[in-house]
Amino acid sequence: MSDKEPLDDWLETCQAAALAGGRELLAWRGHFQTREKAPTDLVTDADLAAQSAVREVIAARYPEHAFIGEEQPAGKREFSDDDLVWIVDPLDGTTNYVHGYPCYAVSVALAKAGKPLVGVIYDPVAEECFVAVAGHGAWCNGEPLQISGATMLAQSLVAISLPPRVQRDSPDLLDFIEVVQVCQGVRRTGSAALNLAYVARGCLDAVWANLINPWDVAAGVLLVREAGGVVTARDGGQFDLWHPPFVAASGPELHDALMRVLTPYPRPSNDP
Repeated sequence: MSDKEPLDDWLETCQAAALAGGRELLAWRGHFQTREKAPTDLVTDADLAAQSAVREVIAARYPEHAFIGEEQPAGKREFSDDDLVWIVDPLDGTTNYVHGYPCYAVSVALAKAGKPLVGVIYDPVAEECFVAVAGHGAWCNGEPLQISGATMLAQSLVAISLPPRVQRDSPDLLDFIEVVQVCQGVRRTGSAALNLAYVARGCLDAVWANLINPWDVAAGVLLVREAGGVVTARDGGQFDLWHPPFVAASGPELHDALMRVLTPYPRPSNDP
């Protein structure tokens, strides 16, 4: 078996799982119940059904692999760096979904030792399937993805991922105030996964987050890198999937320019 063959098999499973999750999201539209996991942090029947569908596909093919999903039952997650770990957000953009705003996705990735190997972000409304394979590139619906190549903030469209609730003096808003003054535009889509997919495609030039979870970004970070982009930790160091505040950009020049504008990074006390 060549090095590429297991990646192909994993990617096929990743795609099948993401598509299964997406079908559940579409099926539940208009008749789901919504609950709060925490103030302003929502979960719906659709989140739970989509995660069950994703996990069923993966477990049928790789029952020995570890699994982390945003909506999995509470409990200690135990795995080692030698384990293959599926990292799943069954509905990234739940608040958008609840309001009928068409910007949400299923995110599925397989990682080892904190490094994503394959990743898929599936937008079931637009029927766009973004896929990436470590060392082999990234595509959307079969078309190769390529970053924009932007180098100047003044000509860049960037996105910010904000937590569900933001205080007036939060680092997130301080960053926003600095960046919005120098960029062509700043967006908050409500989906970290799609933000990263759009950087990989080149329709966004950069994105950053101060408080985020591994399941939000595992597939997207791989997409950006395989499309030629740059991803670091929010403080400029090496990106760590298990402590994932990050900055992603189309290339090193734009990344460095954005890092110079962002406020000094105070690591949140409640990092995942």
